[in-house]
Amino acid sequence: MKKVLLLLLLLGLCLPVSGMAGEKKDPLAAWQPGFDPSGAKYTYILSNVSHPVIEGVAAGYRIRDKVWKETNGQIYVDFRPLSQLGGEKDVISKLKLGAVQGMLSSSVAAANVADRLGIVNLPYVIDTFDKLDTFRNDPELWQPFAEGALSKGIYVADFTGYGPYGWATTTPVATLADAKEVNFRVAQAPVNTDAYKAWGLKFTVMPWPDVPQALQTGVISGLDHTTIVCNITKKFTIAKSFTELNYAQGLFVHLINKRWLNKLPADLRTSFLAVIAEESAATREATRKQYDVQVAKAKEAGVQFYQLSDAEVNELKKRAEPVLEKWGKKIGPDYLAKVRAKLGS
Repeated sequence: MKKVLLLLLLLGLCLPVSGMAGEKKDPLAAWQPGFDPSGAKYTYILSNVSHPVIEGVAAGYRIRDKVWKETNGQIYVDFRPLSQLGGEKDVISKLKLGAVQGMLSSSVAAANVADRLGIVNLPYVIDTFDKLDTFRNDPELWQPFAEGALSKGIYVADFTGYGPYGWATTTPVATLADAKEVNFRVAQAPVNTDAYKAWGLKFTVMPWPDVPQALQTGVISGLDHTTIVCNITKKFTIAKSFTELNYAQGLFVHLINKRWLNKLPADLRTSFLAVIAEESAATREATRKQYDVQVAKAKEAGVQFYQLSDAEVNELKKRAEPVLEKWGKKIGPDYLAKVRAKLGS
């Protein structure tokens, strides 16, 4: 009898735990497909590290649904955001091998795939929404970029975005003197580290998942990122100041394993790429609106926004010229010169 009572007691203690585990909400529940993908002839696994509340990420689901419709259920885009398949460096390796067929890579990480892709993150080259649209819509500028990673077995289909880069900091930064007192977190990306060295600023290279604790403990006192991301991911609860540097547009570059793409029948490949182009263009427009909304929300929540003087912005541009020269050799000096000339950068 004692053993039976003990067993019942243990069972009673376990049940609430099981119940609580079952109540854990799926953060992606609202984005489940409204169709059964089991009959698809082709599956396209598409990875991303961020949350689909960001328009540039949600594009993955919109592409999924439209590709399904346009191909009559022959291609299923299995979109995996929130780092379900690992960090960006890991996924890039899987993409090259073909274990993952697609990736919405952050623009900062894309330079790790091929040097030419680093052009979108060079300081003050493609730094506004309008310049970004011009770059994408001009075949002379776009095509070399789209084909920039073919030697690695990767095709660049398009890109979405997450807004202009700046500095989210725990203390106000209104001048370069203020910036010199900050230890900025930068992404694991070669273009960024070169820029910060040229600017003479302190920085720490750090994976994104380590940022919240680093901010809380004071290991870093600033972030090199965008208003959209900082507000949505609650970084402004600690870093309550934002300097609108606007030196580059944050992008999710749509990378595709070329072997997988080439195996698609021609008609399906055409439909597939057309959907990506259409949805990416629509998402870039949605990102402009989301940027305005998130800036307004951040200001309402008490985040203070700052801008450097024109003279100091020009100083940053001047200091960045050796970086552009260095990367021009990797990207192709004629190509970089053409991009800068056409964009007025």
